[in-house]
Amino acid sequence: MIDVLFISPGNTYEIYQELSRKYTTIEPPTWSLLLAESCRSVGNSVAILDINAESLSDEEVHNRVTDLNPRLIVFVVYGQNVNAGTVSMSGAVKSSKDLKARGVDCPIAFIGSHVQALPRKSLTEEDSIDFVFTNEGVYALRNILNEESFDNSTLARTKGIAWRSDNGVVINKVEFVVPQDRMDIDLPGYAWDLLPYRDTPLDLYRAPMWHANYDESKRSPYAAIQTSLGCKFGCGFCMINMINRDDEAEIGVASNYSNMRHWSPEFIIKEFDKLNSLGVKTIKITDELFLLNKKFYVPLCELLAEREYSKDLLMWAYSRIDTVRDPEALKLLKRAGIKWLALGIESADKNVRLEVSKGKFEDVDITKVIKQVEDAGIHVMANYIFGLPEDSQESMRKTLDFSKE
Repeated sequence: MIDVLFISPGNTYEIYQELSRKYTTIEPPTWSLLLAESCRSVGNSVAILDINAESLSDEEVHNRVTDLNPRLIVFVVYGQNVNAGTVSMSGAVKSSKDLKARGVDCPIAFIGSHVQALPRKSLTEEDSIDFVFTNEGVYALRNILNEESFDNSTLARTKGIAWRSDNGVVINKVEFVVPQDRMDIDLPGYAWDLLPYRDTPLDLYRAPMWHANYDESKRSPYAAIQTSLGCKFGCGFCMINMINRDDEAEIGVASNYSNMRHWSPEFIIKEFDKLNSLGVKTIKITDELFLLNKKFYVPLCELLAEREYSKDLLMWAYSRIDTVRDPEALKLLKRAGIKWLALGIESADKNVRLEVSKGKFEDVDITKVIKQVEDAGIHVMANYIFGLPEDSQESMRKTLDFSKE
Protein backbone atom coordinates (compact mmCIF):
# COMPACT_ATOMS: atom_id res chain seq x y z
CA MET A 1 0.00 0.00 0.00
CA ILE A 2 1.14 3.55 -0.76
CA ASP A 3 -0.15 6.72 0.91
CA VAL A 4 -1.26 8.64 -2.17
CA LEU A 5 -1.50 8.15 -5.93
CA PHE A 6 -1.55 11.30 -8.03
CA ILE A 7 -3.38 10.77 -11.32
CA SER A 8 -2.93 13.09 -14.28
CA PRO A 9 -6.10 12.57 -16.36
CA GLY A 10 -6.28 12.21 -20.11
CA ASN A 11 -8.98 13.19 -22.57
CA THR A 12 -6.79 14.44 -25.38
CA TYR A 13 -8.34 12.19 -28.02
CA GLU A 14 -11.87 13.34 -27.21
CA ILE A 15 -10.78 16.98 -27.58
CA TYR A 16 -8.38 16.80 -30.54
CA GLN A 17 -9.36 13.50 -32.23
CA GLU A 18 -6.72 12.25 -34.72
CA LEU A 19 -4.56 15.34 -34.18
CA SER A 20 -3.74 13.93 -30.74
CA ARG A 21 -1.89 10.97 -32.26
CA LYS A 22 1.07 13.09 -33.34
CA TYR A 23 0.55 16.81 -33.17
CA THR A 24 -0.71 17.81 -29.75
CA THR A 25 1.61 18.71 -26.91
CA ILE A 26 2.05 16.28 -24.01
CA GLU A 27 3.31 18.21 -21.00
CA PRO A 28 4.71 16.71 -17.81
CA PRO A 29 2.10 17.04 -15.04
CA THR A 30 3.66 19.96 -13.15
CA TRP A 31 1.43 19.94 -10.08
CA SER A 32 1.50 16.16 -9.73
CA LEU A 33 5.28 16.38 -9.70
CA LEU A 34 5.33 19.22 -7.14
CA LEU A 35 2.79 17.63 -4.81
CA ALA A 36 4.42 14.21 -5.02
CA GLU A 37 7.82 15.61 -4.09
CA SER A 38 6.29 17.67 -1.29
CA CYS A 39 4.56 14.64 0.22
CA ARG A 40 7.64 12.48 -0.24
CA SER A 41 9.79 15.04 1.57
CA VAL A 42 7.78 14.50 4.78
CA GLY A 43 7.82 10.70 4.60
CA ASN A 44 4.71 9.81 2.60
CA SER A 45 4.91 7.06 -0.01
CA VAL A 46 3.71 8.36 -3.39
CA ALA A 47 3.27 7.47 -7.04
CA ILE A 48 2.19 9.26 -10.24
CA LEU A 49 -0.05 7.78 -12.92
CA ASP A 50 -0.10 9.82 -16.13
CA ILE A 51 -3.02 8.57 -18.21
CA ASN A 52 -2.39 11.08 -20.98
CA ALA A 53 1.32 10.35 -21.47
CA GLU A 54 0.82 6.58 -21.60
CA SER A 55 -2.55 6.64 -23.42
CA LEU A 56 -3.95 4.22 -20.86
CA SER A 57 -7.32 2.54 -21.24
CA ASP A 58 -9.84 2.45 -18.39
CA GLU A 59 -8.92 -1.15 -17.68
CA GLU A 60 -5.20 -0.36 -17.62
CA VAL A 61 -5.82 2.52 -15.21
CA HIS A 62 -7.80 0.22 -12.93
CA ASN A 63 -5.08 -2.43 -13.02
CA ARG A 64 -2.40 0.11 -12.10
CA VAL A 65 -4.49 1.46 -9.24
CA THR A 66 -5.11 -2.07 -7.96
CA ASP A 67 -1.40 -2.91 -8.08
CA LEU A 68 -0.38 0.30 -6.27
CA ASN A 69 -3.15 -0.03 -3.67
CA PRO A 70 -3.22 3.63 -2.54
CA ARG A 71 -4.84 4.88 0.65
CA LEU A 72 -5.92 7.98 -1.29
CA ILE A 73 -6.29 8.83 -4.98
CA VAL A 74 -5.86 12.48 -6.00
CA PHE A 75 -6.77 13.54 -9.52
CA VAL A 76 -4.62 16.58 -10.33
CA VAL A 77 -6.72 18.49 -12.84
CA TYR A 78 -4.87 21.40 -14.40
CA GLY A 79 -4.63 22.07 -18.12
CA GLN A 80 -1.43 22.64 -20.09
CA ASN A 81 -2.27 26.23 -19.29
CA VAL A 82 -3.86 26.77 -15.87
CA ASN A 83 -6.84 28.46 -17.54
CA ALA A 84 -7.58 25.13 -19.24
CA GLY A 85 -8.32 23.26 -16.02
CA THR A 86 -12.04 23.03 -16.76
CA VAL A 87 -11.33 21.37 -20.11
CA SER A 88 -9.41 18.63 -18.29
CA MET A 89 -12.31 17.86 -15.94
CA SER A 90 -14.14 15.66 -18.46
CA GLY A 91 -11.27 13.16 -18.63
CA ALA A 92 -10.79 13.18 -14.87
CA VAL A 93 -14.47 12.59 -14.11
CA LYS A 94 -14.65 9.82 -16.71
CA SER A 95 -11.78 8.03 -14.95
CA SER A 96 -13.08 8.59 -11.41
CA LYS A 97 -16.50 7.24 -12.42
CA ASP A 98 -14.91 4.18 -13.98
CA LEU A 99 -12.75 3.45 -10.93
CA LYS A 100 -15.77 3.66 -8.63
CA ALA A 101 -17.79 1.44 -10.97
CA ARG A 102 -15.00 -1.17 -10.91
CA GLY A 103 -15.10 -1.31 -7.12
CA VAL A 104 -12.17 0.88 -6.08
CA ASP A 105 -13.08 1.78 -2.51
CA CYS A 106 -10.34 4.18 -1.42
CA PRO A 107 -11.35 7.88 -1.35
CA ILE A 108 -11.00 9.89 -4.56
CA ALA A 109 -10.12 13.58 -4.24
CA PHE A 110 -9.73 16.26 -6.91
CA ILE A 111 -7.36 19.21 -6.93
CA GLY A 112 -7.24 21.83 -9.67
CA SER A 113 -8.46 25.20 -10.81
CA HIS A 114 -12.04 24.12 -11.62
CA VAL A 115 -12.82 22.51 -8.26
CA GLN A 116 -11.04 25.34 -6.45
CA ALA A 117 -13.40 27.82 -8.12
CA LEU A 118 -16.53 25.69 -7.79
CA PRO A 119 -16.14 23.22 -4.91
CA ARG A 120 -19.83 22.92 -4.04
CA LYS A 121 -20.95 22.62 -7.65
CA SER A 122 -18.25 20.01 -8.38
CA LEU A 123 -19.25 17.79 -5.46
CA THR A 124 -22.98 18.24 -6.05
CA GLU A 125 -22.79 17.27 -9.70
CA GLU A 126 -20.33 14.36 -9.46
CA ASP A 127 -20.67 11.70 -6.77
CA SER A 128 -17.51 9.85 -7.80
CA ILE A 129 -15.54 12.69 -6.14
CA ASP A 130 -15.36 12.25 -2.36
CA PHE A 131 -13.74 15.59 -1.56
CA VAL A 132 -11.84 18.44 -3.22
CA PHE A 133 -8.99 20.72 -2.21
CA THR A 134 -9.89 24.42 -2.25
CA ASN A 135 -6.43 25.86 -2.99
CA GLU A 136 -3.03 24.47 -3.96
CA GLY A 137 -3.49 21.84 -1.26
CA VAL A 138 0.09 21.39 -0.04
CA TYR A 139 -0.66 21.59 3.68
CA ALA A 140 -4.20 20.18 3.50
CA LEU A 141 -2.79 17.12 1.74
CA ARG A 142 -0.13 16.62 4.39
CA ASN A 143 -2.71 17.02 7.14
CA ILE A 144 -5.09 14.45 5.77
CA LEU A 145 -2.36 11.90 5.01
CA ASN A 146 -1.34 12.06 8.67
CA GLU A 147 -4.79 10.70 9.61
CA GLU A 148 -5.34 6.98 10.06
CA SER A 149 -8.63 7.04 8.15
CA PHE A 150 -10.66 9.33 5.94
CA ASP A 151 -14.03 9.14 7.65
CA ASN A 152 -16.39 12.07 8.17
CA SER A 153 -14.80 13.12 11.45
CA THR A 154 -11.42 13.33 9.72
CA LEU A 155 -12.80 15.31 6.79
CA ALA A 156 -14.68 17.66 9.12
CA ARG A 157 -11.47 18.78 10.85
CA THR A 158 -9.24 19.01 7.76
CA LYS A 159 -8.70 22.61 6.70
CA GLY A 160 -8.54 23.41 3.00
CA ILE A 161 -11.07 20.93 1.63
CA ALA A 162 -14.73 20.72 0.67
CA TRP A 163 -16.50 17.43 1.28
CA ARG A 164 -19.88 15.73 1.10
CA SER A 165 -21.41 15.21 4.55
CA ASP A 166 -24.72 13.50 5.35
CA ASN A 167 -26.31 16.97 5.31
CA GLY A 168 -24.81 18.16 2.03
CA VAL A 169 -21.57 19.75 0.83
CA VAL A 170 -19.40 21.43 3.49
CA ILE A 171 -16.64 23.91 2.65
CA ASN A 172 -14.13 23.82 5.51
CA LYS A 173 -12.00 26.67 6.80
CA VAL A 174 -9.26 27.48 4.30
CA GLU A 175 -5.70 26.21 4.71
CA PHE A 176 -2.63 28.42 4.15
CA VAL A 177 -0.69 28.34 0.90
CA VAL A 178 3.07 27.89 1.10
CA PRO A 179 4.59 31.25 2.12
CA GLN A 180 7.53 32.81 0.30
CA ASP A 181 10.04 31.86 2.99
CA ARG A 182 9.00 28.18 2.86
CA MET A 183 8.94 27.64 -0.93
CA ASP A 184 12.30 25.84 -1.15
CA ILE A 185 11.41 23.74 1.91
CA ASP A 186 7.75 22.75 1.55
CA LEU A 187 7.67 22.57 -2.27
CA PRO A 188 11.15 21.07 -2.68
CA GLY A 189 11.21 20.41 -6.41
CA TYR A 190 9.90 17.90 -8.91
CA ALA A 191 9.56 14.12 -8.61
CA TRP A 192 10.94 13.59 -12.14
CA ASP A 193 11.86 9.99 -11.31
CA LEU A 194 8.19 9.03 -10.85
CA LEU A 195 7.23 9.83 -14.45
CA PRO A 196 6.72 7.05 -16.99
CA TYR A 197 9.06 6.75 -19.97
CA ARG A 198 9.65 4.50 -22.94
CA ASP A 199 13.45 4.39 -23.32
CA THR A 200 14.82 7.47 -21.57
CA PRO A 201 13.38 9.87 -18.96
CA LEU A 202 10.66 12.25 -20.20
CA ASP A 203 10.59 10.76 -23.69
CA LEU A 204 6.78 10.27 -23.50
CA TYR A 205 6.38 14.05 -23.31
CA ARG A 206 6.52 16.25 -26.40
CA ALA A 207 6.72 19.96 -27.05
CA PRO A 208 4.61 21.98 -29.47
CA MET A 209 5.95 21.59 -33.00
CA TRP A 210 6.95 25.26 -33.29
CA HIS A 211 8.91 24.92 -30.01
CA ALA A 212 11.09 22.28 -31.64
CA ASN A 213 11.57 24.39 -34.79
CA TYR A 214 9.36 21.82 -36.56
CA ASP A 215 12.08 19.20 -36.02
CA GLU A 216 10.30 16.10 -34.73
CA SER A 217 13.47 14.77 -33.10
CA LYS A 218 13.62 17.79 -30.77
CA ARG A 219 10.06 17.53 -29.44
CA SER A 220 11.09 14.90 -26.88
CA PRO A 221 12.30 14.65 -24.20
CA TYR A 222 10.39 17.69 -23.02
CA ALA A 223 9.82 19.36 -19.66
CA ALA A 224 7.90 22.29 -18.21
CA ILE A 225 9.08 24.03 -15.06
CA GLN A 226 7.92 26.87 -12.85
CA THR A 227 10.15 29.34 -11.03
CA SER A 228 7.20 31.06 -9.35
CA LEU A 229 3.54 30.48 -8.48
CA GLY A 230 0.62 32.84 -8.97
CA CYS A 231 0.57 36.44 -10.12
CA LYS A 232 0.55 39.86 -8.44
CA PHE A 233 -2.09 41.18 -10.83
CA GLY A 234 -5.84 40.57 -10.77
CA CYS A 235 -6.89 40.38 -14.42
CA GLY A 236 -10.55 39.46 -14.74
CA PHE A 237 -10.06 36.97 -17.59
CA CYS A 238 -7.42 34.83 -15.86
CA MET A 239 -7.73 32.15 -13.18
CA ILE A 240 -4.03 31.63 -12.45
CA ASN A 241 -4.53 32.81 -8.86
CA MET A 242 -7.11 30.15 -7.94
CA ILE A 243 -4.25 28.22 -6.31
CA ASN A 244 -4.01 31.06 -3.75
CA ARG A 245 -7.63 30.88 -2.60
CA ASP A 246 -7.96 32.11 0.99
CA ASP A 247 -11.70 32.07 1.71
CA GLU A 248 -14.63 29.65 1.98
CA ALA A 249 -16.93 31.34 -0.53
CA GLU A 250 -19.21 29.09 -2.56
CA ILE A 251 -17.68 30.46 -5.77
CA GLY A 252 -13.99 31.38 -5.84
CA VAL A 253 -13.01 34.37 -7.97
CA ALA A 254 -9.34 34.19 -8.97
CA SER A 255 -8.80 37.94 -9.22
CA ASN A 256 -9.50 38.18 -5.46
CA TYR A 257 -6.46 36.05 -4.59
CA SER A 258 -3.53 37.89 -6.21
CA ASN A 259 -0.32 36.52 -4.73
CA MET A 260 3.06 35.69 -6.23
CA ARG A 261 5.73 33.47 -4.66
CA HIS A 262 9.14 32.47 -5.99
CA TRP A 263 11.59 29.69 -5.43
CA SER A 264 15.14 30.95 -4.94
CA PRO A 265 17.32 31.10 -8.09
CA GLU A 266 19.84 28.80 -6.38
CA PHE A 267 17.11 26.22 -5.86
CA ILE A 268 15.70 26.41 -9.39
CA ILE A 269 19.07 26.11 -11.10
CA LYS A 270 19.41 22.69 -9.47
CA GLU A 271 16.21 21.60 -11.25
CA PHE A 272 17.64 22.79 -14.58
CA ASP A 273 20.83 20.84 -13.82
CA LYS A 274 18.72 17.73 -13.12
CA LEU A 275 16.89 18.12 -16.43
CA ASN A 276 20.20 18.52 -18.25
CA SER A 277 21.47 15.32 -16.62
CA LEU A 278 18.33 13.60 -17.94
CA GLY A 279 19.08 14.83 -21.46
CA VAL A 280 16.27 17.41 -21.63
CA LYS A 281 16.98 20.48 -23.79
CA THR A 282 13.45 21.50 -24.83
CA ILE A 283 11.92 23.31 -21.86
CA LYS A 284 8.97 25.60 -21.20
CA ILE A 285 9.06 28.05 -18.28
CA THR A 286 5.41 27.97 -17.22
CA ASP A 287 5.39 31.06 -14.96
CA GLU A 288 2.61 33.46 -15.82
CA LEU A 289 5.06 36.35 -15.42
CA PHE A 290 8.64 35.13 -15.64
CA LEU A 291 9.95 38.60 -16.49
CA LEU A 292 8.52 40.59 -13.61
CA ASN A 293 10.85 40.60 -10.63
CA LYS A 294 14.53 41.11 -11.46
CA LYS A 295 15.48 39.93 -7.98
CA PHE A 296 14.58 36.41 -9.12
CA TYR A 297 14.85 36.12 -12.89
CA VAL A 298 18.16 37.96 -13.37
CA PRO A 299 20.21 35.76 -10.97
CA LEU A 300 18.60 32.62 -12.42
CA CYS A 301 19.40 33.67 -16.00
CA GLU A 302 22.95 34.55 -14.97
CA LEU A 303 23.35 31.06 -13.50
CA LEU A 304 21.93 29.51 -16.67
CA ALA A 305 24.19 31.62 -18.90
CA GLU A 306 27.19 30.23 -16.99
CA ARG A 307 26.17 26.66 -17.85
CA GLU A 308 27.73 25.17 -20.94
CA TYR A 309 24.44 23.44 -21.77
CA SER A 310 22.50 26.74 -22.06
CA LYS A 311 23.62 27.22 -25.66
CA ASP A 312 21.75 24.02 -26.61
CA LEU A 313 18.50 24.87 -24.82
CA LEU A 314 15.24 25.38 -26.71
CA MET A 315 13.39 27.38 -24.09
CA TRP A 316 10.52 29.85 -23.90
CA ALA A 317 8.75 31.91 -21.26
CA TYR A 318 5.72 34.16 -20.74
CA SER A 319 5.75 37.90 -20.15
CA ARG A 320 3.37 40.83 -20.19
CA ILE A 321 4.05 43.48 -22.78
CA ASP A 322 4.72 46.14 -20.12
CA THR A 323 7.33 44.15 -18.17
CA VAL A 324 9.85 43.39 -20.92
CA ARG A 325 11.43 46.71 -21.85
CA ASP A 326 15.03 46.36 -20.66
CA PRO A 327 17.43 45.70 -23.61
CA GLU A 328 20.20 44.42 -21.31
CA ALA A 329 17.85 41.98 -19.61
CA LEU A 330 16.74 40.72 -23.02
CA LYS A 331 20.36 40.03 -24.00
CA LEU A 332 20.79 38.07 -20.76
CA LEU A 333 17.67 36.02 -21.54
CA LYS A 334 19.12 35.07 -24.90
CA ARG A 335 22.41 33.96 -23.30
CA ALA A 336 20.43 31.90 -20.79
CA GLY A 337 18.87 29.85 -23.59
CA ILE A 338 15.48 31.54 -23.99
CA LYS A 339 14.59 31.58 -27.69
CA TRP A 340 10.96 32.80 -27.52
CA LEU A 341 8.86 35.12 -25.37
CA ALA A 342 5.10 34.69 -25.29
CA LEU A 343 3.77 38.22 -24.83
CA GLY A 344 0.29 38.82 -23.46
CA ILE A 345 -0.69 41.80 -25.58
CA GLU A 346 -4.39 40.91 -25.12
CA SER A 347 -5.82 43.96 -26.91
CA ALA A 348 -4.52 46.73 -29.16
CA ASP A 349 -6.88 49.13 -27.39
CA LYS A 350 -5.29 50.71 -24.30
CA ASN A 351 -8.63 51.33 -22.59
CA VAL A 352 -9.62 47.67 -22.91
CA ARG A 353 -6.29 46.55 -21.44
CA LEU A 354 -6.57 48.96 -18.52
CA GLU A 355 -10.13 47.91 -17.69
CA VAL A 356 -9.61 44.17 -17.78
CA SER A 357 -6.47 44.34 -15.62
CA LYS A 358 -8.01 46.73 -13.09
CA GLY A 359 -5.76 49.60 -14.14
CA LYS A 360 -2.52 47.71 -13.59
CA PHE A 361 -1.48 47.53 -17.23
CA GLU A 362 0.92 50.32 -18.19
CA ASP A 363 0.50 52.05 -21.51
CA VAL A 364 3.45 51.11 -23.70
CA ASP A 365 4.51 51.36 -27.32
CA ILE A 366 3.86 47.72 -28.21
CA THR A 367 5.59 47.89 -31.58
CA LYS A 368 8.72 49.33 -29.96
CA VAL A 369 8.77 46.61 -27.29
CA ILE A 370 8.45 43.83 -29.86
CA LYS A 371 11.29 45.32 -31.90
CA GLN A 372 13.49 45.36 -28.78
CA VAL A 373 12.77 41.70 -28.18
CA GLU A 374 13.51 40.77 -31.77
CA ASP A 375 16.69 42.90 -31.79
CA ALA A 376 17.93 40.76 -28.89
CA GLY A 377 17.55 37.67 -31.10
CA ILE A 378 14.43 36.40 -29.35
CA HIS A 379 11.27 35.44 -31.24
CA VAL A 380 7.86 36.76 -30.19
CA MET A 381 4.64 34.79 -29.75
CA ALA A 382 1.88 37.36 -29.44
CA ASN A 383 -1.30 36.46 -27.53
CA TYR A 384 -4.57 38.33 -28.08
CA ILE A 385 -8.03 38.02 -26.54
CA PHE A 386 -11.20 38.92 -28.42
CA GLY A 387 -14.41 39.60 -26.50
CA LEU A 388 -13.06 41.23 -23.34
CA PRO A 389 -15.66 43.12 -21.24
CA GLU A 390 -14.91 46.54 -22.79
CA ASP A 391 -14.49 45.22 -26.33
CA SER A 392 -16.57 46.49 -29.23
CA GLN A 393 -16.62 45.59 -32.91
CA GLU A 394 -14.33 48.56 -33.46
CA SER A 395 -11.80 47.63 -30.76
CA MET A 396 -11.71 43.98 -31.83
CA ARG A 397 -11.11 45.04 -35.44
CA LYS A 398 -8.30 47.26 -34.15
CA THR A 399 -6.73 44.27 -32.37
CA LEU A 400 -7.04 42.06 -35.45
CA ASP A 401 -5.47 44.69 -37.72
CA PHE A 402 -2.70 45.29 -35.21
CA SER A 403 -1.93 41.56 -34.94
CA LYS A 404 -1.57 41.37 -38.74
CA GLU A 405 0.68 44.39 -38.76
